[in-house]
Amino acid sequence: MNTAAERKHTFFANTVADEQEYVSKTIYNVDHFNLWYGDDQALYDVTLAIPENQVTAIIGPSGCGKSTFIKSLNRMVELVPSVKMNGSISYAGQDIFSSGYKVEQLRTDVGMVFQNPNPFPKSIYENVAYGPKIHGIRKKKVLDEIVEKSLKGAALWDEVKDRLQENASGLSGGQQQRLCIARCLAIEPDVILMDEPTSALDPIATAKVEELVQSLKKDYSIVIVTHNMQQAARISDKTAFFLNGEVVEFEHTDKLFSNPEDRRTEDYITGRFG
Repeated sequence: MNTAAERKHTFFANTVADEQEYVSKTIYNVDHFNLWYGDDQALYDVTLAIPENQVTAIIGPSGCGKSTFIKSLNRMVELVPSVKMNGSISYAGQDIFSSGYKVEQLRTDVGMVFQNPNPFPKSIYENVAYGPKIHGIRKKKVLDEIVEKSLKGAALWDEVKDRLQENASGLSGGQQQRLCIARCLAIEPDVILMDEPTSALDPIATAKVEELVQSLKKDYSIVIVTHNMQQAARISDKTAFFLNGEVVEFEHTDKLFSNPEDRRTEDYITGRFG
């Protein structure tokens, strides 16, 4: 039989191993990343590791670089002609800016949901089937399965299963946003980026999207920009506080909101500015 000292040693060894495994499970590693729009610098020396299968919230006042940062994670920010960058962003261990990295593959692996619901002017079914069709899937049975699975994943199937051929514009705002999430799920990403996905929704629709985000993290890594600090506190595992293009603090959400290390974080979350 092991002695108490041996059991204690084993416990601490296992705890350290578990913690090391937990820490190592990152989906994105951002290292000294800087970004300019023309001559105006928007991000300054951003360094953080985004964990896998968790919800990471990005908070901060308007104009602090939140949306610029999240759009850098799938290189959508490059659509702005004047953008310049240095530093590195690695996704699943690969530098997304390396010459051999295909941006099309990145945007398949990393889906995005925007601030305002933007369904295509098509049927509910065709909105969800659009991505798989682009990727070459043509068999109706396979598409039917993808559409059903994606709508179920977005907690929308029961509400629309008898309306699949209706135009998506007939859905409520909250349903349209969940449809956009289903459209994202249909291409089977690993990461879902969300840029203030509930800012245009009423409280009931917001609650449904928040509940959905919590259920999705078992299968996806989620990064969400939100102006709503209470939302970040409710749904995220880790939170990064951005201010003037810098990461002031990046910590487990409970700790950041209850015991922030930086005075600027405390001032922001207590409403002294922002």
